Amino acid sequence: MSEGRLSTRKIAVFVVFIGVGLAALAATFGLGTANSSAACTLKDGTHFPFQAADDHTAAPDTAFKDANGKDRRLTDYKGQGVVLNFWATWCAPCVREMPQLDRLRALLKGTGIDVLAVSEDRKGVPVAKKFFETNKLHDLEVLVDPGGKLLRSLKVRGLPTTVLFGEDGLERGRVTGIAEWDSNEVVAFIRKCLGA
Repeated sequence: MSEGRLSTRKIAVFVVFIGVGLAALAATFGLGTANSSAACTLKDGTHFPFQAADDHTAAPDTAFKDANGKDRRLTDYKGQGVVLNFWATWCAPCVREMPQLDRLRALLKGTGIDVLAVSEDRKGVPVAKKFFETNKLHDLEVLVDPGGKLLRSLKVRGLPTTVLFGEDGLERGRVTGIAEWDSNEVVAFIRKCLGA
């Protein structure tokens, strides 16, 4: 066998070996989005206005605030799924779905998926806190987005909008408008899509 053929064969074996190794690493560590895309596919007849993400964009590192004024970031939640809802007290559809989001957070406790409802009210924490107290929302945290920075970084066009992120910090898709967040069908979809 000539040296040229031997070298070509060695290179081909090496390339195949590297490809198999990379595929094994991706499977082991959940890299890539093929499996997550399949998990986030709606069954026929599912009544949930979810639109899968085309490009699986990474969660931005934009700060938002908790009730104590402490900075939070979506990157703090890497390693768990996130249901991120943008709402405001002046938005009637938002107000309608908040009790369902509160129940959703309770239903997902201990699954590795968190539900974050971020207020876009200009008066911030006091308005959101009063709304939570009046409507007896006990499971959701009071979170606000001063100046709408997080909203803009995710290119959200209207309220309510909910963005789903996988445990890898990549966007799985969104719901624009309201949904039946605490229905069995939607809870099962979120658990499957976000990996719990």
